[in-house]
Amino acid sequence: MELPQKLKLIRSLKSWTQEDIADKLGISTHAYAKIERGETDVNLSRLQQIAEVMEIGLSQLFGLDEKNVFNSTGDYNTQCQNVNSPSTELRECKHKLEKANLIIEEQEREIDYLKQQVNDLRDMINLLKKQEKTEK
Repeated sequence: MELPQKLKLIRSLKSWTQEDIADKLGISTHAYAKIERGETDVNLSRLQQIAEVMEIGLSQLFGLDEKNVFNSTGDYNTQCQNVNSPSTELRECKHKLEKANLIIEEQEREIDYLKQQVNDLRDMINLLKKQEKTEK
């Protein structure tokens, strides 16, 4: 994963906008957007500022790749951990992810059930309307 994609991913995991980061860096949103798109070269001191703003170490910023797990500062707040190293944080992240997936599946079942109820009620309304017309 290239640095611009890493920056965008970290920012989105923290639910920050480009404007949020730009304000913290003291640069324009346009200038920061160009960094995220890889359209501008970034010197080391700027990268250090970005890492500080994103609350990660510079080495973590360069070390993040598809084998690393990192989370936002929201409900799933953990440190960056390498997937290959067994850790309590990684197990907790996996557990939380499984729990979230179960919740999503349950909500999808509930939505399907509610859709079926709506359809049943529509059918009942149509039957009542037909019955009303034939009684007149």
